[in-house]
Amino acid sequence: MAKAKTAGDSEPVTIKKYANRRLYNTETSSYITLDLLSQMTREGREFVVVDAKTGEDITHNVLTQIIMEEEQRGKNMLPVNFLRQLISMYGDSMQSMVPQYLEASMEAFRKNQKQFQDAMQGAFVGGPLAEIAKRNMKLFEAATTAFQAKEAAAEPTGGDDKDDEIAQLKAQLASLNSKIEKLAK
Repeated sequence: MAKAKTAGDSEPVTIKKYANRRLYNTETSSYITLDLLSQMTREGREFVVVDAKTGEDITHNVLTQIIMEEEQRGKNMLPVNFLRQLISMYGDSMQSMVPQYLEASMEAFRKNQKQFQDAMQGAFVGGPLAEIAKRNMKLFEAATTAFQAKEAAAEPTGGDDKDDEIAQLKAQLASLNSKIEKLAK
């Protein structure tokens, strides 16, 4: 039996998506479903989804589709307020900073996963998990407010000023990430 590929393996599994929306796993030479891709993701298996006709990497689109299907099944994990804030960041000058911030936040969350699992396995409602979630949301809101305030205060500038502004925003993001890590401890 072949060893399952994990995040540590060098070659991700290639999944081809055909025009008829079928997904083909090149590792197992079989058609698969989005549910199986979701399971592979939870198992830490790396994969890349490519359009069978063009060869274009469409992994991002397929992962987004998996999230949408999970949300439609009633497994809502993304709060409405969070979704609204996220949508409002599209087209914003801070849009490029959001992915880095979200990745850092998720990494901090993952580092504390054991604490979350303990809280979920019988801890009282409204306990540590709820408190950590509230702190993370407050930090995200504070970051959003800081980014928006910085943008509102900025005047039209030339290229060098824009580079300085980006450097300052990166420093602010690093500071916020540091605060998140301190709160998570």
